[in-house]
Amino acid sequence: MADQDDVRRLALALPGVEEIASAGFDFRVGGHGFVWSYPERVPGQRRVIRTDVAVLYVGDEAEKQALVLGEPDFFFTTPGYDGSPLVMVRLERVDVDRLEELVSDAWRMRAPADLLDD
Repeated sequence: MADQDDVRRLALALPGVEEIASAGFDFRVGGHGFVWSYPERVPGQRRVIRTDVAVLYVGDEAEKQALVLGEPDFFFTTPGYDGSPLVMVRLERVDVDRLEELVSDAWRMRAPADLLDD
């Protein structure tokens, strides 16, 4: 089981990462977000920052759909993210090794070329 401390530790261990001040967590590389806490929006209510759910950049719609449809216990999306290559992961359901893979993949897709290992 993972949590926001694991997200923070894993993200900050990657080259060129900066944490943006937020009510939860928000990590960027080269000015591009790659993992952040889920800003849940419920109609008629204030937005709630969910630190038990991470939003991850996944690159494209095909990868997003593969995760959401293939592992619905771990991953989900909402209409607000339609058309965006982003997926939400329930941190309490994913182990730290899998989270490390997800965070690293998201970082790799957003990092500038000079930070990537050849």
